[in-house]
Amino acid sequence: MTGLRRAGNAVRTAALLGLLTALIIVVGGYLAGTTGVLIAAALSLGLNAYLYFNSDKLALRSMAARQVTPQQAPELYAVVAELAQRAGQPMPRIYVSPVAQPNAFATGRNPEHAAVAVTEGILRILSRRELRAVLGHELAHVYNRDILTSSIAAGLAGIVTTLANLAIFLPLGSSDDEDAPNPLVTLLTVLLAPFAAGVIQLAISRRREYAADDDGAELTGDPLALASALSKISRGAEAMPLPAESGVATKSHLMIANPLSGRGVSALFSTHPPMEARINRLHQKARELTAA
Repeated sequence: MTGLRRAGNAVRTAALLGLLTALIIVVGGYLAGTTGVLIAAALSLGLNAYLYFNSDKLALRSMAARQVTPQQAPELYAVVAELAQRAGQPMPRIYVSPVAQPNAFATGRNPEHAAVAVTEGILRILSRRELRAVLGHELAHVYNRDILTSSIAAGLAGIVTTLANLAIFLPLGSSDDEDAPNPLVTLLTVLLAPFAAGVIQLAISRRREYAADDDGAELTGDPLALASALSKISRGAEAMPLPAESGVATKSHLMIANPLSGRGVSALFSTHPPMEARINRLHQKARELTAA
């Protein structure tokens, strides 16, 4: 069942990425033709390639995280080392952020260049068992190459947005009046295409978050500990949301819980699935493991 579930997750993610690619072809062909698509691709993919290779530095800097040694954080280091050994993967670098909000994230383009970071807030409220479950979730993101997946999704979504911006400011379409696109349709495309790309990108992010919950729970063998940790983290994040204008806003998709205010309409556009749904899935997984 594990293999089938992972294959299903991979197929769904690939389908969403394919949908983004199709959106680029349709929107690009309509708004800007081949030239516009090539310009947008170069701009967007160039930026996201830089972000892919530097995501760890940027994310860690945004949270003011400092690297810790086994002597400085022996329990944290021991838990990560045990999970990495259990997974047969390299030991990642470990960081602690002074942020009071309980949260955690992993970054790095592959297991050899991975970093796991936790906030001081999460260390204060979680038990060792719950912390182990959270770290299992974060390591699952690394092992599933989710930084690569999110970078590809961001790059494709960025192409659509760049195409829309180019269509506004540059005359990339046909100059022939008879062949010129309908102005109203063009306006709607410019407005709606980036929105559609963003929605698909959010769907990919949410799918990968569910997968990290599942795979992290399997790595630790303790889905109930992760469910308990998520409940505590959610309450803490809601009580101490980080400011949306801070540098962490662009890195919020990396966190185990949305660090910004996730209430109201903004919850519809969150990079994370509803916390209640994640917790319910983990309880269901625990029942399945018990029955097996």
